Amino acid sequence: MTILEVTTAARGDGQVQVELRGELDLSTVGKVEEELRRIEADAPPVLVVDMSGLSFLDSSGLRCLVRADERARETDRRLVLVRGPDAVQKVFEITRLEERLEIVGDASEIGDGA
Repeated sequence: MTILEVTTAARGDGQVQVELRGELDLSTVGKVEEELRRIEADAPPVLVVDMSGLSFLDSSGLRCLVRADERARETDRRLVLVRGPDAVQKVFEITRLEERLEIVGDASEIGDGA
């Protein structure tokens, strides 16, 4: 069984969506980091990370997402996170990163402006 499944799909509107299913932690964060950097090389205007399929997120996974957001801001792109389950969202609430990162309830809520 795979601990973390990463699926990437490009959308016609310039968005690239990365769907995460499973556990994003120290043992799997390298896989996500590698995929995000691969996508970032093509500089899509909007990179969506769908966390709705995550069952667990630790500090290393959180750090990976924060760094991806920083890289996006430095290059005038957007990183949008799709809300994860309550246990995952709690990590964002405790760290108050929900105030800093763009988090939406569903990918359909993503417009083309920040």
